[in-house]
Amino acid sequence: MTDQAISGTVAEPAVEAHDVEAVNTRAKEQGMPLYVAHKKVHPKAVTGNFRTLKWLIMAVTLSIYYLTPWIRWDRGAHAPDQAVLIDMANRRFYFFFIEIWPQEFFYVAGLLVMAGVGLFLVTSVVGRAWCGYACPQTVWTDLFLHVERFFEGDRNAQIKLAAAPMSFDKLRKLVMKHAVFLLISVATGGAWIFYFADAPTLLRDFVTLNALPIAYATVAVLTATTYVLGALMREQVCIYMCPWPRIQAAMLDEDSLVVTYNDWRGEPRTRGAKKAAAAGISSGDCVDCNACVAVCPTGIDIRNGQQLECITCALCIDACDNVMDKLHRERGLISYTTLRDYNHNMAVAQNPATKAIEPGRIRDASGRFHDVVRHFDWKIFIRPRTLIYMAAWSAIGLGMLIALTGRDRLEINVLHDRNPIFVKLSDGSIRNGYTVKLLNMIPEPRVIQLSLAGLPGATMTINGIAEEGTVMVGIPVEPDKLRSLKVFVTQAAPNVKSEPVKFRLIAKDSQSNETDVYEAIFEGPAK
Repeated sequence: MTDQAISGTVAEPAVEAHDVEAVNTRAKEQGMPLYVAHKKVHPKAVTGNFRTLKWLIMAVTLSIYYLTPWIRWDRGAHAPDQAVLIDMANRRFYFFFIEIWPQEFFYVAGLLVMAGVGLFLVTSVVGRAWCGYACPQTVWTDLFLHVERFFEGDRNAQIKLAAAPMSFDKLRKLVMKHAVFLLISVATGGAWIFYFADAPTLLRDFVTLNALPIAYATVAVLTATTYVLGALMREQVCIYMCPWPRIQAAMLDEDSLVVTYNDWRGEPRTRGAKKAAAAGISSGDCVDCNACVAVCPTGIDIRNGQQLECITCALCIDACDNVMDKLHRERGLISYTTLRDYNHNMAVAQNPATKAIEPGRIRDASGRFHDVVRHFDWKIFIRPRTLIYMAAWSAIGLGMLIALTGRDRLEINVLHDRNPIFVKLSDGSIRNGYTVKLLNMIPEPRVIQLSLAGLPGATMTINGIAEEGTVMVGIPVEPDKLRSLKVFVTQAAPNVKSEPVKFRLIAKDSQSNETDVYEAIFEGPAK
């Protein structure tokens, strides 16, 4: 789509925003290469509702990332007090009042599934909102852009500085800018390692060079990746490296909201509305000011239709709305719009014979839109696809919540000795050996009563705890620990059967009445 004005007043009609084939054909006709050299993008600062939203999301996400390891959470004297901690040494994951053990990793898998379904839900409703607002690449790139503006000025000043020959002032600005980039990158890499150990202790060890080598290696790698991806590559990560823009189409439908240039009201473009009116030439609302192009962080022209490079950050909406306000025209020339509404309004605005957009077909004599023109309707959020995604997301979350609140914090596991399977004692009784593991999954010590049931005439002996035959014994277990015991179960000769017999080993906490039962097998000689 050309930006050149025709006769100094009106630009040629836009290529239909969703006609990808037409856009590609025009690109080939103009001899545009398939691969082009990278040109640094200098986005212009903008104000507006979506910019404010991005500021808010940036502040929240960065605060969560950098500050979370320093939040304390009292779990008692026998557990770490860091609110969020991935304790690799003890194989624990702590998240405030939740503690996840290795065998409960399915909760983490469930969260990942919820995140995936949630991403599908958000994309089906508002397109690449994740990319435009909350993706780490977007957040850190946005942060680096603001640092760059602080040292080099806004778009025009940056372009002028980039074209200027090297001087002391230019070198000073570049050095200070990249020094701050590196500080942010180091802070980003450093914050990550604090999730895996007590943050204050690790910080002291790190500064005094007493931390483990893996800590320094991790910070170095994350510093390098943050600097390269956020400070240098920026939009190239979104365009060339990220797979999401290439698969998001499967998540969209005709009722998904995407950032769209509404050429049905913007075309034909004009840079001189008064001159066009005086010449009797009708024109649209677009004044071809390129404000939407100047603020785009990926450097695209949204007026060329939907493009892979668009991350739907909506800054072009803010820029265009600001221009419309100055011209005393309705906002929404660029807006979040569904394909269904766009196609409907295009059909209204186009002349059926010539397919040319005629502004008079969508407005009355007073300049107001005709009632037939469609605008945003919140009811598009309620449709089968979104309801299915929401139901799936809610079901997974509810199932995990029920499982989490109802889970036991006491477990018993039993492993039968394989060699020998049984031993015949001198009095004819039969003895089986077992390795019994008692798992105390709370941060407090407790005494667990171990008993056996369902095996007539049987007693048990536990090395170092109960040398005499008994059917119940109290076993102390440390907080958040697993205790392994060697248990021998002996059955008197008159009660021994030739076939394997099932019986129960019961672990019970008498204070909380929490109980776990394991059904074991007692082996005897074949008769």
